Amino acid sequence: MNPTRRTVLLAGAGAAAALFPAPPAAAAPKAAAALQPYASYWYPDSLPSGTPGTGITWRSLKAWRAADDTDLAFNAASVPLAARFTPPPPNPTARSGQARIQSLVSFGPTSSNPSQGAATADYYAFGHWAYIDELVFWGGSSGEGLILAPNAPVVDAAHRHGVPVLGNVFLPPAAYGGQLQWTRDLVQKDSAGRYPLAAQLVAVAAAYGFDGWFVNAETGGGDSALGAAMLGFLRELKSLAAARGQRVTWYDSMTVNGSVSWQGALNSRNQAFFEAADDMFVDFRWTPDSLKSSGLLVQQLGRSRYELWAGVDVEANGWNTSENWDAIVPADRAHIASIGLYRPEWTRNHLPATRTPEDFHAADDRFWSGRSLDPSRPDATDTWRAPAVSVADRSTVTSVPFASVFNTGHGLRWYEEGAVTSDAPWNHLGLQDRLPSRRWVVRTEGQRPAVGFDFADAWRGGSSVLVEGELDAPAELDVYATRLPVTGDTVVELTHRTDAGAVKVELAVATAGSSAYTYFPVNAAGTWQTSTVRLSGLTGTVRGLGVRLTATDGPVKWRLGGLAVRDAVSAPGAPAGFRVTAASGGDLRLAWNPAPGDIRHCTLHRVLPDGTRRFLGATCQRAYFLSGLRPEQGERAARFELRAVGELYTSSAPVTLTHTW
Repeated sequence: MNPTRRTVLLAGAGAAAALFPAPPAAAAPKAAAALQPYASYWYPDSLPSGTPGTGITWRSLKAWRAADDTDLAFNAASVPLAARFTPPPPNPTARSGQARIQSLVSFGPTSSNPSQGAATADYYAFGHWAYIDELVFWGGSSGEGLILAPNAPVVDAAHRHGVPVLGNVFLPPAAYGGQLQWTRDLVQKDSAGRYPLAAQLVAVAAAYGFDGWFVNAETGGGDSALGAAMLGFLRELKSLAAARGQRVTWYDSMTVNGSVSWQGALNSRNQAFFEAADDMFVDFRWTPDSLKSSGLLVQQLGRSRYELWAGVDVEANGWNTSENWDAIVPADRAHIASIGLYRPEWTRNHLPATRTPEDFHAADDRFWSGRSLDPSRPDATDTWRAPAVSVADRSTVTSVPFASVFNTGHGLRWYEEGAVTSDAPWNHLGLQDRLPSRRWVVRTEGQRPAVGFDFADAWRGGSSVLVEGELDAPAELDVYATRLPVTGDTVVELTHRTDAGAVKVELAVATAGSSAYTYFPVNAAGTWQTSTVRLSGLTGTVRGLGVRLTATDGPVKWRLGGLAVRDAVSAPGAPAGFRVTAASGGDLRLAWNPAPGDIRHCTLHRVLPDGTRRFLGATCQRAYFLSGLRPEQGERAARFELRAVGELYTSSAPVTLTHTW
């Protein structure tokens, strides 16, 4: 990456925000600090001279072994990569089968990035997965580590939406502390002529459950011998990765002669690296002519021009970025290349420190959907070419049962059946539901209501969907594009509440062979209620789910808290072997054996002396870390309950654990 474009990240500065559970403070006892699991990062082999900074652990990837990785249970993703389909786009400019989007995101610092969330709602809780094809877990610095494994919550959320996640291999420029020895370490050979670090990278991705690597070699000073070694390494990495279903992206930096020279194109100086990888991120120096010539060369190689990601740097200016969009995704002819978005977490970072989750999601919707905030009717005057304008959305909602409580993966409180069971803010992206892909398509002849995620109340998790406005005409909200089979037993459950005004609510269902919705009335009330609708008379496949709202007394505030499609209801089996694996004061490491069958996640509660249950956390993993626990008055032992939660949010019987203070 162009060194001038990442000064914030490369400094390696900035402590992580309070974490969920919160990491120990700097002055906490050393034993307690050792219990907090963090996302993993390494140097290829040799370590820097000197002493690592506070909170930083220097590790060698060459020395890593899964059997010795004490944090592996906290860091291994558990959600498999979902298959997805492309419904007909909601606007004529969005296309399928052409440009794709790769997103390079720094979710946190390289070091002290917690494995399982944080005790703050201020987080880049990305949810527009429908528009991206590949996520790169960006980061790395010369003072912390150069090779980053994505943390499990990010991978689980991405996989639930069908998006592969790549770890990052970053060899920084010398100006930012890069050492050519680290490049040589990465491409070293063993006595058999193999590249041991290539095998290590593939082993890490397999053990941690992510999908491959983004290789970014930017340390200058190399020669043709080093270039040849890098090419051999990349070929072996790709071969080993492909055998495990993993991917490799090459960044346009090092050239075949070993020097670092950003080309802004695919040409003879980097073609061999592209041929050795699955795709290539083209540096920001590209021009319209260089993208055209790159596309022609790709096609001569028998590959797709959309395997080139044309870099678009949005770190500094977000949707105010000035870009020649017609050079990448012209509106009047075939797309030229795919899009590589560098640091779209600007949507959170540019907001003031007082930002709320609603502020973030409003900004993120603006970035991904465009100024109109409706992918079905783009604003032609918007100079920002939002992804929804050019790229068709995808969905993974293809099987029954399916359920969502519109949990975005962060919140100000935790709710269970409309009741607050923890008033602590939190984030854990792995708990995110499959979210609506088209945010927000509204059809109305009247004034368009405001639609967005809201965190003031929820049915479960931390958020719900709030529709607010005059509703001077019926308004139809698309919620999910689906491919769900309908049987005689299929029902849809809608959990909702009217907060202000009065509104007639109808479930809208589109099926195969029909481009229009069928409407089913449901009762509306001022308290949370779940309406169950049998899809009588419908056959085939449910292709769309939505709601139609008609005000009888406005203005209206109406809240959608949950949606489920099912044939039957069953409770999951319970986990087993619930145990404490390490303890230091009020810090505990917990582990268990997974429950049988398909499990969404596990929830952990503490049973207080008066019998009430307090939510402590949830995770898709089979281990969890608790920090800063204290005994209640007169309590000699803490009692915990662990439950498995299924796709329909039904819970298993609890398994219990008692920990003596």
